[in-house]
Amino acid sequence: MYMPRRHTLISLILALYVPVSAGMPPTPLADITVVLDFKGANSPGTTREMQREATLILGATGVHLSFTNRTEASSHDFSDLVVMTFRGNCKSEPPAPRYDESGPYAVTWTTDGRVLPFGEVDCEKVIQSARSAMWGGDLARAEMFYGRALGRVMAHELVHMLTKSGNHARSGVQRWALSPRDLTGTVLTLSKDDVNRLQAFYHAR
Repeated sequence: MYMPRRHTLISLILALYVPVSAGMPPTPLADITVVLDFKGANSPGTTREMQREATLILGATGVHLSFTNRTEASSHDFSDLVVMTFRGNCKSEPPAPRYDESGPYAVTWTTDGRVLPFGEVDCEKVIQSARSAMWGGDLARAEMFYGRALGRVMAHELVHMLTKSGNHARSGVQRWALSPRDLTGTVLTLSKDDVNRLQAFYHAR
């Protein structure tokens, strides 16, 4: 069927425009730069999976994460910056035996009741806990499982920092305690209440 040239051009423009517009991501609620400061050994594969997992969890709130190291951070200015320090061996090799399993996977520092943008992760404790939930073929994908576990622990501490609160949730990644299966299972997200709490905090700024 014959179609006037002008209509053909308009139809072509619409055909090109609609899919691009529909696929554009929404404006982030906040852009947060996370400085990763490793004090021990780490592996690129585990680190990439950690970043991916934390980005996925916080992304549900509209918060966009980017990552850098201390050297790069010292030469740039950032509007919203937090620092995560990783103690111990963060590589995907079998962790050394530990005799004291008490204490948290990670902490967020506070002073005079005020939550600071500084956190610290005990890599070996997280990796040992994750390993206890792995078996069979899981060990061949150790980098993924260890990175997933570290990403969930980091996301937990980031919520404390970003909301400036030490509150915990009844469900999801923000629970007071995470089991080995919580660290390595297929999906672990923020609860709806935590998503709303984080969004409300940034909308009120």
